Amino acid sequence: MKRMIIQGGNRLSGEVTIGGAKNSTVALIPAAILADTPVEFDTVPDILDVHNLMIILESMNVKSSFTHGFLEIDPTQIIEAELPSKAIKSLRASYYFMGALLGRFHRATLTFPGGDNIGPRPIDQHLKAFKALGASVSENNGTVHLDAPNGLHGTRIFLDMVSVGATINTILASVRAEGTTVIENAAKEPEIIDLATFLNNMGAQIRGAGTDTIRINGVDTLQSMNTHTIIADRIESGTYLAMAAAVGDGVMVHNVIPEHLESFTSKMIEMGVDLQIDSDKIYVPRVKQLKAIHVKTMPFPGFATDLQQPLTPLMSLAEGDSTVVDTIYPKRVKHIPELQKMGMKIEAHDGMIVIKHTDQLHGAEVSAGEIRAGASLTIAGLMAEGTTVINNAGNILRGYDRIVWKLNRLGAKVSIEDDSSVKI
Repeated sequence: MKRMIIQGGNRLSGEVTIGGAKNSTVALIPAAILADTPVEFDTVPDILDVHNLMIILESMNVKSSFTHGFLEIDPTQIIEAELPSKAIKSLRASYYFMGALLGRFHRATLTFPGGDNIGPRPIDQHLKAFKALGASVSENNGTVHLDAPNGLHGTRIFLDMVSVGATINTILASVRAEGTTVIENAAKEPEIIDLATFLNNMGAQIRGAGTDTIRINGVDTLQSMNTHTIIADRIESGTYLAMAAAVGDGVMVHNVIPEHLESFTSKMIEMGVDLQIDSDKIYVPRVKQLKAIHVKTMPFPGFATDLQQPLTPLMSLAEGDSTVVDTIYPKRVKHIPELQKMGMKIEAHDGMIVIKHTDQLHGAEVSAGEIRAGASLTIAGLMAEGTTVINNAGNILRGYDRIVWKLNRLGAKVSIEDDSSVKI
């Protein structure tokens, strides 16, 4: 168990560079086991989820090495093996091994994944797709068994709801299936395009990624020829933009893809933040006055659910009442009681989060219930007077590349320590 210690009241300035997208990385690593050659990734974020995925790879005799943002994975000696349940339960994206193993071996057995508890996130659409491709599915005591003894066969699959996870898992299962698979009502997130680009560069035939209809012609082999550079993390980008506006004296955010952030940056501009947007960087000047805004999360290209919590501390500086309606995860409210401990005027009722103007936050002992709630508390801690202690800081480290180093380079005073009082 780790906790983050923040000495508040230090204004931030300087430059920060965004890492590779977490939500791409956690799909690309399972996808690597579909290859018949070693694969290489660049700009890989140094986050706990990556290290846990490497533990899962090791259990299958898949060697991997990770240094300075460069990750090499060699699946050429892969074996079928029981996957470590502790690592599986540490992150929800471990369920991508279902599709990848099914695509590689035509069978898979996994315990139900863990990750952030932000309300119901069923995997029924994933299982529906696997069945349509020809796999039998059984569940027993929290374990899913998938088996396709006659192989996987392309088909037309309509997802009942737009789901990033189900879209990715269907791609992974069908990329080496026999025939053509068509995914309708597919998710359009940039991370799906990134995955398709990686697979296509190895010989896959995927068309339509980024639209609501994806067509996949199955291939017999996938062979990596080049290093795949992971796209910039739009959620990390948005988090630092909000942080810079809340407590910055001028911050340049490098390695961003502005097209992936338009729904977010438009809201910041609406608030009164004078963002200076370039092709791959955004400068955030010191903010003088902010106006209240209303946010409604939607599937991409709408406002990302993962960015509503990091934006919350900034909204508390605005004059008037700001509101958030999360249509993706209405139960994503773990940050609210923690922010209230710091003096923020925030509450949730009838499916809406209301953030009132707050003159000053104060340091407190709080807990990061999940990744993005932790990001919200980190920004609030930087804004607050005094010391803030964030327990369960491992959740923050799961999703933010070298966050302590980056914050301290900007002028913050942040540290991570083990909580020796917690008995594990």
